Amino acid sequence: MPTLPESLGLKEAAAVMQSLRAQMRQEPGAQVVIDGGGLRHFDSSALAVLLDCKREATRQKKDFSLRGASPKLLALADLYGVRELLGT
Repeated sequence: MPTLPESLGLKEAAAVMQSLRAQMRQEPGAQVVIDGGGLRHFDSSALAVLLDCKREATRQKKDFSLRGASPKLLALADLYGVRELLGT
């Protein structure tokens, strides 16, 4: 299962996105689940990365969901109106 790092901000976003895409390509089955349980320090860049993962999953014809997200991340997703897209 692809996992988010402890910190995900603008500086880390491109590298994390690239890593998650690679992990997603190796995921068997028709579903991609991202583990957000370890994410502690983040900004809105984390949402951009997750939305990119959603697009990549759609491109691969796979379902997408986020598991273990903190209440703080979910509140940010609510604020931006994208929580439903994250499959939480």
